[in-house]
Amino acid sequence: MKIYEDPQIEKIEKLLRRVCFYIKKKGRTILEDYDITPAQFEALQIIVNHKEVTISELSNKLYQAPSTITDLVDRMESKDLVKRVRDSKDRRIVRIEGLEKGHNILEAVIMERCKFLDYSLENVSKEDKDSFTEYLDILEHAYTEGK
Repeated sequence: MKIYEDPQIEKIEKLLRRVCFYIKKKGRTILEDYDITPAQFEALQIIVNHKEVTISELSNKLYQAPSTITDLVDRMESKDLVKRVRDSKDRRIVRIEGLEKGHNILEAVIMERCKFLDYSLENVSKEDKDSFTEYLDILEHAYTEGK
């Protein structure tokens, strides 16, 4: 069934979707070893990569209601993955920061995902990996530039 006018673009989209699915599926298997849900992992990535975020910022980045994020952060806080910190300049603002355990879990999960990718690409030449990286950079740049 033809969906898009350019069959090559349609195939690229399909392959990207499948690869993302496989990586995410493998990642979810890894998460089970660390007693962390996929939603907690997504939130943890944002918190750690941004050093600190508010509930509102996290809500916007995860496309979830603030009440949902509050519950998520409560569960993460009870697992010692993150902590809430009052803003020193405005006590009404509460920021979420990653704790050492959260950082360690994030690193361990990403390490396992990298091993999975490394294994999956073991028969691919360095030159092809370089080209693949360039193409992914182009896609990411197009997304971040709002194309």
